[in-house]
Amino acid sequence: MTVKSSKKRILFFLNHPAHYHLFKNVINSLSGKYDIKVAIVKKDILEDLVKKEGWDYVNIFPEGRRNKKLPKLFAMMFYLFKTEIRLYLFARKFNPCLMVGTEGTIAHISFLLGKKSILFNEDDTKATPENYLFYPFATRIIMPQCCDVGKWDKKKIAYTGYQKLAYLHPAYFTPDKEKIKNFNPDGERYFIIRLAELSASHDIGKGGINDNLAEELIATLEKYGKVFITAERPLIEKFEKYRIKINPHDIFHAMYFADIYIGDSQSMTMESSLLGTPAIRYNDFIGLISVLEELEHKYELTFGVKTGDKKKLFDILQELLNTPNLKRLWSNKRERMLIDQIDVCNFYINCIENILKDEKK
Repeated sequence: MTVKSSKKRILFFLNHPAHYHLFKNVINSLSGKYDIKVAIVKKDILEDLVKKEGWDYVNIFPEGRRNKKLPKLFAMMFYLFKTEIRLYLFARKFNPCLMVGTEGTIAHISFLLGKKSILFNEDDTKATPENYLFYPFATRIIMPQCCDVGKWDKKKIAYTGYQKLAYLHPAYFTPDKEKIKNFNPDGERYFIIRLAELSASHDIGKGGINDNLAEELIATLEKYGKVFITAERPLIEKFEKYRIKINPHDIFHAMYFADIYIGDSQSMTMESSLLGTPAIRYNDFIGLISVLEELEHKYELTFGVKTGDKKKLFDILQELLNTPNLKRLWSNKRERMLIDQIDVCNFYINCIENILKDEKK
């Protein structure tokens, strides 16, 4: 049965906590004017974040997405197949005018239903070849100007900015030292290490920070301050004492006040850089992600080191540790970067509303 509504309907699909942050201000701004539903999957704290906003949502994967009994590639294919079916059934019932998200599944579903779709992405197509399966079916692809969309340039709506500024720009995020007192009550100098799971389809065959390297990083950093770990993957027992004890909603405050961030996650490297925290990324995506290349080479906010080049990693780290007024220097770099960027959140809202203009209720 089709849902009756006098308002135009928009369906957002979120499959990672990062997508909640990306669309939070957009959804809240559009709510009331449009009939909005949010489809999610079980992923970390995503459902808790969505509940906190009070959005009308459905969890299409309450049991979780991954089948750990299958090899990784087959598990991903199986998940994609189930996602297509479940999202199709929900979208057919809700009957949206527009589907919005970062996962290409929405392009397939909207095409099957004869609806419009907007894919938001900031990963170059050369780094995420799976998008060749989805971009042909998308109505529009919203990407930073510096990103490569492959042969679908006519579908691209480019902008001068970065996705994560939709929630980390000073207009939307204000750092609060009270938020970090739970794990750093004495206000000591501290560092954050991020250990990602690297389980997405484009992560197959890619490496990052293994446990041995993490142990070496901890030993180096502890000479200068406290060390905290935020991990997507399970931690070995000896690392548990370093796990950051913070409300997940407050992680950006922790990242803002950290002296240095080191990780193998693209997302948290971007976030740290945009917050003005020196960030070192150690994985096999170096040179493939244009937004991070721009932040590294144009604004000098971050460093990329390929796996295997451990000497370079520790040379950069030692240089940062020995740099006087490190945070002030990075704060100035951040300010120079922000001057060049548009209001990403308002841009996203305008894109969505412009695409809806020709739709019939």
